[in-house]
Amino acid sequence: MKTERIKEAVLIIVSFVIGGVLTFVIIGGEDIISNNSSSTNSGLTCSSADCTKVVVDESGISEAVEKVYDGVLMIRNYQDNEVAATGTGFVYKTEDDYAYVMTNQHVIDGTDKVTLITSSDEEIEGEVLGGDSFVDIAVIRIKKYDGIVSLQLGNSENTGLGDLVFTVGSPLGYEYRGSVSTGHLAGKDRLVSVSTGDTSSSDWVMKVLQTDAAINPGNSGGPLMNTNGEVIGVISMKLVQTEVEGMGFAIPIEYINSKIETLENGESIEWPLLGVSMINVSDAKNSYRYNFDIPSDLDSGVVVAGIEAGSGAADSDLKEGDIITKLNGEVVQDSAYLRYELYKYSAGDTIEITYIRGGKEHTTKVTLSSSND
Repeated sequence: MKTERIKEAVLIIVSFVIGGVLTFVIIGGEDIISNNSSSTNSGLTCSSADCTKVVVDESGISEAVEKVYDGVLMIRNYQDNEVAATGTGFVYKTEDDYAYVMTNQHVIDGTDKVTLITSSDEEIEGEVLGGDSFVDIAVIRIKKYDGIVSLQLGNSENTGLGDLVFTVGSPLGYEYRGSVSTGHLAGKDRLVSVSTGDTSSSDWVMKVLQTDAAINPGNSGGPLMNTNGEVIGVISMKLVQTEVEGMGFAIPIEYINSKIETLENGESIEWPLLGVSMINVSDAKNSYRYNFDIPSDLDSGVVVAGIEAGSGAADSDLKEGDIITKLNGEVVQDSAYLRYELYKYSAGDTIEITYIRGGKEHTTKVTLSSSND
């Protein structure tokens, strides 16, 4: 009897132990496996067909950085045998004996000679094939070198707000070349007014990606990448105000892809031409130099200051002094926004212009000509 009780007690203990082990495996074991595998989480879903996914672990994105690091170069813009500006560029294509480097047009503006410094600190001379101020992209061709890496072009549309992004660049010049900064995609489709020339006044609006990754002078032209090292944008500018921090911007790669072949071939991008010279309503109202008839309650739009002979505007009902307020139904705040709306179209397209004359609203049709004519 006593022996049977002992056996029964042992059986109960064994059953308890086995049950506990099974419960641990079922409930806790998955967590252990999950915790052990947390250091091998794959990166963001690839957005290009030939993308190789990388590992994102508790140490950061070192694998992604290693994948692209040798394809990012510092750029020096020489004018009169002196360094006039520096920036960043990256190899996006190799073909035959050459590599093609993408950067910002404003990085190489006015250059007499452009050189590129590799990750191994070799300085090589490049040839500027083409560039455009409105896209703010330029293409430089260089000879292939040992260890060269070509970056994969991705798709910003597949990147969501809050996704991890990073960039490699040369903030503040040579001393800090090859700096890596990380952040998140903070915004999409931001409209930012910029100047395409040497003046501080804005004459163009860019639709850009926003990131909180550290962007400083010298980062311009560098790649903004997802965690797989795919380029989703090209760093172009930073909102510089003393009270603003952590707002950097990049041109979406999809927009660049539609223009890059033209620049590679050394050709000018064909922009549609309306055929008018313009003055912002705000400027015309606040300057004694102009004597246009502007309604007192009108604070936006552009005044037609002149009309180019032989242009589409010359064949329309527009006259000097008219105030353009809409383009194909889209409100025109100023000349920068007018160009932004205008450059959605092509030479040969016919658009509707809404304008004010004598305090009354009118419309007219304008067939656009080409900036290359």
